Amino acid sequence: MPEEVRRVADLLERRWLLSVLWASAEAGAVRFNEFRQVLGPVPPRTLAQRLVELEEAGMLARVVVDARPPRVEYRLTEAGRRLTAVVEALRSVANA
Repeated sequence: MPEEVRRVADLLERRWLLSVLWASAEAGAVRFNEFRQVLGPVPPRTLAQRLVELEEAGMLARVVVDARPPRVEYRLTEAGRRLTAVVEALRSVANA
């Protein structure tokens, strides 16, 4: 298997990661607590870890919004939007 495919597959194998991608695609820019509302029982530490992993992989961009109080939003990058096609393919297989 090509190395770049293995890296993405390793990333996608992590628990809650596909759910985080799905939530990002559905909501656009999402804040930490909005992820928790959408995803339900994901532990906060795990969610924080998945957000960091997706950011490091270039799938999510972490944007600090200059407001009072300051807040952080996560937005899909172009690579993340391409990866949501995998989530849609899984949905179509599940519905078949």
